[in-house]
Amino acid sequence: MNTAGSATGQPAPKTLVIAEKPSVALDIVRALTPVSGKFDKHDEYYENERYIVTSAVGHLVEIAAPEAYDVKRGKWSFAHLPVIPPHFELKPIDKTKARLNAIVKLARRKDVGTLVNACDAGREGELIFRLIEQYAGGTDKAGHPKPLGKPVQRLWLQSMTPQAIREGFEQLRSDEQMRPLADAARSRSEADWLVGINGTRAMTAFNSRDGGFFLTTVGRVQTPTLAIVVEREEQIRAFRPRDYWEVHATFAAQAGTYPGRWFDPAFRKPQGDAADPERKPERLWSEAEARAIVEAVRGQPARVREESNPTTQACGLLYDLTSLQREANGRFGFSAKTTLALAQSLYEKHKVLTYPRTDSRALPEDYLGTVRQTLQVLADSPLHHLAPHARVALEQSYVRPTKRVFDNAKVSDHFAIIPTPQVPHGLSEAEQKLYDLVVRRFIAVFYPPAEFWVTTRITEVPVAGATHHFKTEGKVLVKPGWMAVYGKEAAEDVDGARPGDKGQSLVPVQPDERVLTQDARAEGKQTRPPARYNEATLLAAMEGAGKMVEDEELRSAMADKGLGTPATRAAIIEGLIGEKYLVREGRELIPTAKAFQLMTLLRGLGVEELSRPELTGEWEHKLSLMERGQLSREAFMRDIAAMTERIVRKAKEYDRDTVPGDYATLHTPCPQCGGVVKENYRRYACTGPHGAGPGCGFSLPKAPGGRVFELEEVETLLRTHRIGPLEGFRSKAGWPFSAELTVAPDADGQWKLEFDFGDDDQGDDGAPVDLSDRASLGPCPKCGSPVVEHGSHYVCSRAVPTPQQPTPTCDFKSATTILQQPIAPEQMAKLLASGKTDWLEGFVSNRTRRPFKAQLVWDAEAGKVNFAFEPREGARAGARRTPARASARPATRRTTPKR
Repeated sequence: MNTAGSATGQPAPKTLVIAEKPSVALDIVRALTPVSGKFDKHDEYYENERYIVTSAVGHLVEIAAPEAYDVKRGKWSFAHLPVIPPHFELKPIDKTKARLNAIVKLARRKDVGTLVNACDAGREGELIFRLIEQYAGGTDKAGHPKPLGKPVQRLWLQSMTPQAIREGFEQLRSDEQMRPLADAARSRSEADWLVGINGTRAMTAFNSRDGGFFLTTVGRVQTPTLAIVVEREEQIRAFRPRDYWEVHATFAAQAGTYPGRWFDPAFRKPQGDAADPERKPERLWSEAEARAIVEAVRGQPARVREESNPTTQACGLLYDLTSLQREANGRFGFSAKTTLALAQSLYEKHKVLTYPRTDSRALPEDYLGTVRQTLQVLADSPLHHLAPHARVALEQSYVRPTKRVFDNAKVSDHFAIIPTPQVPHGLSEAEQKLYDLVVRRFIAVFYPPAEFWVTTRITEVPVAGATHHFKTEGKVLVKPGWMAVYGKEAAEDVDGARPGDKGQSLVPVQPDERVLTQDARAEGKQTRPPARYNEATLLAAMEGAGKMVEDEELRSAMADKGLGTPATRAAIIEGLIGEKYLVREGRELIPTAKAFQLMTLLRGLGVEELSRPELTGEWEHKLSLMERGQLSREAFMRDIAAMTERIVRKAKEYDRDTVPGDYATLHTPCPQCGGVVKENYRRYACTGPHGAGPGCGFSLPKAPGGRVFELEEVETLLRTHRIGPLEGFRSKAGWPFSAELTVAPDADGQWKLEFDFGDDDQGDDGAPVDLSDRASLGPCPKCGSPVVEHGSHYVCSRAVPTPQQPTPTCDFKSATTILQQPIAPEQMAKLLASGKTDWLEGFVSNRTRRPFKAQLVWDAEAGKVNFAFEPREGARAGARRTPARASARPATRRTTPKR
């Protein structure tokens, strides 16, 4: 790091160092100061005689559609597809435009001779820098990018200690060395853009052929993620419970009694096509057989054989973002988005956690000293309840250079999430919960494994030439090890087990002791469908999506990647909810009719690759080849362009009336002729009295106003001729609206579907509405303007067109009836004044049809009215929140399995 001037006596050109985050820029400045001199601090950068150090704040630039291809939303058609531009234009991300302009100004300074890419060590960090560099170079008259014309070097860091940073500057990598990684980064970004833009526009154009605008988004990550949830829901809907029986016995020994459960020692799990996950060694499929065993063993003597072995259990690894999101969802009910926001606040605002957007669960090998320093700060904190455990870890020298924690090979762009030596102050309750979760794991990971004594006891009851076997398992905690850091939480897992569980404590049985079968009983049970996904289990499925890929080469390419990255998975889930593909019911994520319709469309058009993780596996395989110089960027992008053209062509050329799929037959007859109504891809249509003919001509569109009907809603509409109000419609001008829907005969006796806005013109057609005579219920939580009752909603007075303000400037709206619970004006006034209503008991779930009790609360982070639920008895978390979808749908039970 020579800082001398040139031979001519002129100052040497300066080096501009661009980091990915401000905190990293500051770390670099601190590391370079001892060897290159003091830095002066400016608004957006630091500077001394040799270096200028600045930073992005993540991505500052994104790909834009070239003007010739930038067809506005609402006017997408096949005429403008496929979109395969000759070059990719860039545009600043609005909220960080000032930061981008500051970096560009620095890069173009005449005294800057070299650029150093100090963004995170990985593909995404490479992309962030390369797009900034390209944007700084500008474009020529034809719009093609021009090179900036300054040499580039790469700082590659796996650790952020000062010594590691200084060593990194002594071993800067050349631009030529980084070219393959840069090519892979750009190719992945451009390929995602091409598939997302073309796939979304093609599916939207297909679904909008009958008029209107039915937005149908697809993407390389979001659509396979949705497919995972849809396929699980299909399994649940197709599931048929089966009765089975278990035999449980109580055995009397000299020291007391213990339980046992009958099992078949000859059972072998079927493999291949014969595999049946419901078959288990303890299940009997005949009640008569179960009762025969009960009668045979009751009161009979038995012999015992048992095996006891010591076993150990290590603490879980340090958290990466996905494992932290899963744990926080399971313990506290935090959504993935909430956990990321809390972790980001603890990192940026409070500076008490390290960078959270990481997929690594290890630390760099030179971080031993930092770990001990952090533990010392925790141990010296008189207010921290985990201080004694940190003190023990230090006193007992638990912190050692073990590969389980310190391993450079397992550190990717970032290392695991751990606390910093900063003492926290002023954390919110939610921030404190998440911080404690990380601190507890950070301390516990250095403790010894927990030690158990595990006993498997087999009780054999010989009767009438046959022997019946009963199994009992016990697990006794001998040394708590790391479990001591978790206190009662871990103790409950071990000691609080119910009789028959593996964790129970067993009374001893002496060698050769005979025991008596004191009692036996047959318990009738039913098989249960697979559980629906919640955020924790969906995050795990996204992380492990590579296991679903059959091709070994592609599966290997996805081994450590999965669908999305830790930083994007929360946004993917929220995006699916925002696009009405998923809804939250409590903690469950349930696919909507729109989600099933998309999967039917992709299968019917023969473009299922958009819904399969194999696409990511194939890309990752090719990108890894590119990073090793074994595949050219041009070849990869040619394949992507060909795939894009094929997807568009499949949708464009599909000229059949409907898309093949598993469609429902409604129970409610046609209101016009009493015939059978059946579902197809686009409509619910009458098929005549026997369900096999053209019918009377009555039909309903499946997606009026761009909102897809749920099957229960159609049954209700046809049965009662009215439903609503329902949310989620969009007018031709693009404005969201809610309405009731009716089916009624017109002047010619033909039954038609109509929107019914009531007697209160809601302005959804763009006509102004006079609200001056409406009483204010309180200030809008978004903009402070008066909130008034308007038809079937409470709305901000700036959320509808008025004579005084023809263009709405706010979007606050909440229904006067939510899930069949009327919301009185007094309750809305309470919500606006205090942020919450009273507890209301009349809500009815759309999915389960069960009534529930909740408060309505204003969720400032989400910018909407949400539900708050009472904590469950014994639950560790506080009130859970979920969106309050403002629709009052009459209850109806699903009677026909769908799709």
